[in-house]
Amino acid sequence: MQALETLLARLESLVGRAESILPQPPAPPDWRAATAFRWRVADGRGRLEPVRHPHRIQLDDLLGVAEQKAAIVRNTRQFIAGRPANNVLLTGARGTGKSSLVKAVLAKFAPRGLRLIEVDRNDLVNLPEIIELVADRPERFIVFCDDLSFEAAEPGYKALKSALDGSIAGPPENLLIYATSNRRHLMPERMAENLETTHTADGEIHPGETTEEKISLSERFGLWLSFYPFDQDRYLDICVHWLQRFGVDEKSALAGRQESLQWALQRGGRSGRIAWQFARDFAGRQK
Repeated sequence: MQALETLLARLESLVGRAESILPQPPAPPDWRAATAFRWRVADGRGRLEPVRHPHRIQLDDLLGVAEQKAAIVRNTRQFIAGRPANNVLLTGARGTGKSSLVKAVLAKFAPRGLRLIEVDRNDLVNLPEIIELVADRPERFIVFCDDLSFEAAEPGYKALKSALDGSIAGPPENLLIYATSNRRHLMPERMAENLETTHTADGEIHPGETTEEKISLSERFGLWLSFYPFDQDRYLDICVHWLQRFGVDEKSALAGRQESLQWALQRGGRSGRIAWQFARDFAGRQK
């Protein structure tokens, strides 16, 4: 009997030491700490990390995207009010305000209970775990996936596809997915795929299976918003707007228009991001 008690005591001590060196389960997220969170994976465990200083951009700062702005605000307002709303896919030219628009929506609706969870493409396999974490919360959550692009075999592709529409479990009513991409169908398109296209006798065209598979992911987003490159006048308007936001007086801001064109020429394009970068440089030198 004494030997058994000694053995049990030693086993208990051994288990205690083993537990002390094993990774501890992550603490539950502090929902009051922030309005935006990032999903982080370490030692095979995922957790929600509060974003202490989110990028605060206002809807009024986004010029040249009035239709896209109105559509996403309307959709998010429906979501916040508990009415039916759609997952959103924002696609198009680089630097035209896709991700900024999502951040601005958070700034507008955070006081009404909206929360944002940013998930990297490689961590989308954890979507079921994230959904489980927030399903019973009173807040409304947007899972934000920025700059998406997939290969068909990637596990994140299948996880996102199931979360959008395709799993036996229905999505929680307090969660939507907003994603941005430079590609409409989120996946690279190759010339060889055109060879799979078939034609019927009456002239109908049927895409091949590879193309259909790529389209099937983007089709799971109920709302598509497209963004296009800015013309010169719109680019100049955005430059002046940001210059004034950074404290440059109106006269100096208008005088900087020519320099802003040279800035865009050096970077090979005109976009809202390039205008913002120019304004930061110009305002910093002026001050």
